[in-house]
Amino acid sequence: EVQLVESGGGLVQAGGSLRLSCAVSGFTTDDYAIGWFRQAPGKEREGVSCISRRGGRTYYADSVKDHFTISNDNARNTVYLQMVALKPEDTAVYYCALVNLDHPVEKWYDENVYDYWGRGTQVTVSS
Repeated sequence: EVQLVESGGGLVQAGGSLRLSCAVSGFTTDDYAIGWFRQAPGKEREGVSCISRRGGRTYYADSVKDHFTISNDNARNTVYLQMVALKPEDTAVYYCALVNLDHPVEKWYDENVYDYWGRGTQVTVSS
């Protein structure tokens, strides 16, 4: 059974930092990518960042590329999202998702291409 478990969310003041983790288990190959998405109240879920397990190729939404960093720890099968200089508009539930790279994926930010999802972790940034 494939499982993705997010952790590291919480309440932080504007300007603060958090590091989210996504622990991956049960996927039988290493040819996949992990995407981070977020959904704020009343808004659609949006793609934040993505990283391939092989090669560590990274992608970012324009809104976060200057203050979020995604990384792999392949030994721990964990992907991290380091978030600094947080703003109230970063408040959302953050989800990680896995996409099998046995086929080309053009739109890493499209939630419909992902095969498995975690349950999410809440990030709240106070002003």
